[in-house]
Amino acid sequence: MWGRSTSNLVPMYSLENAVDSIAHETGFAGVVSVDRGGEIELAKAYGLAHRGTRTPNTVDTRFAIASGTKGLTALAVVTLIEQGVLQLSTTARSVLGEDLPLIDDGVTVEHLLAHRSGIGDYFDEDAHREITDYVLPVPVHELATTEQYLAVLDGHPAKFAPGERFSYCNSGYVVLALIAERVAGVAFSELVHARVCEPAGMRDTEFLRSDELPERTALGYLPLDGISRTNVFHLPVRGSGDGGIYSTVADFGSFWPALFSGKIVSPGWVTRMLLPHSDVPAESRRYGLGFWLHRSTDVAILAGYDAGVSFRSVHDPRSTLTHTVVSNSSDGAWPVTRLFDDRLS
Repeated sequence: MWGRSTSNLVPMYSLENAVDSIAHETGFAGVVSVDRGGEIELAKAYGLAHRGTRTPNTVDTRFAIASGTKGLTALAVVTLIEQGVLQLSTTARSVLGEDLPLIDDGVTVEHLLAHRSGIGDYFDEDAHREITDYVLPVPVHELATTEQYLAVLDGHPAKFAPGERFSYCNSGYVVLALIAERVAGVAFSELVHARVCEPAGMRDTEFLRSDELPERTALGYLPLDGISRTNVFHLPVRGSGDGGIYSTVADFGSFWPALFSGKIVSPGWVTRMLLPHSDVPAESRRYGLGFWLHRSTDVAILAGYDAGVSFRSVHDPRSTLTHTVVSNSSDGAWPVTRLFDDRLS
């Protein structure tokens, strides 16, 4: 626990006890953080980063955040729009050329950002697979650069016409990464680092390879009835626009204030990205451009779920309250995030 304010002493003690109880009951492994206006009210680590060596998680452990990456991808793309090398109306086809011919010629950057492109998805979440399934059609080590993702993006028929409706699409965000990389002439991982992470003060956030993780980084574990099997064969060896970046709770404590103060993109673009483009009743939320939105308030949300990964960071710009939960197991974060929804909404 760091720097708890006296004005929140009793509620934060109560909240910490509640988190401790959930962690004990569920075997939670990960980190929980509550930050209000830059003052850390709760920061606590649980469980193991590496079960084989019994290495504990700490508050500065780096975790994969899965689709939490999409917000950073969207911001990187918007910096290119601000620079004038892309527009929301830019078509994917104008950058892709003859690659990925099943993507409709009318699909635009805005459609992709808003999950309204209708393109087929290489990692289709509507398929309702088990999180432990092996779903990638190529060896995971062959997915280390964004261009290499062409092998899995191709061959998926469109679901519907561009702009017709919302359908969450991982492929769309890899296509965005591909577009951004080609127009910028810089590797996508470097683009996100320079245009998002550096101005946001996210010093520990980067696209790491899962087969060469550095110190202070958690391995992801699968729900296999007590077997300590990692997710290394389930996910691309290095992520791209749809997921796979590694980060810390402290970096998300830095991210949200930087976003809303215009350090990454202009305040006008922040407002535009956080305008609802779709209602998503199945998630009891709305969606903007790269960000989930509370169903009725201006609270912004980034979330990620994958094999061995669960993450959510929620920010209320009015109260400046941020709560972030990240876990190196597939479902670990959700019991704690439900507690926050009940107690801190």
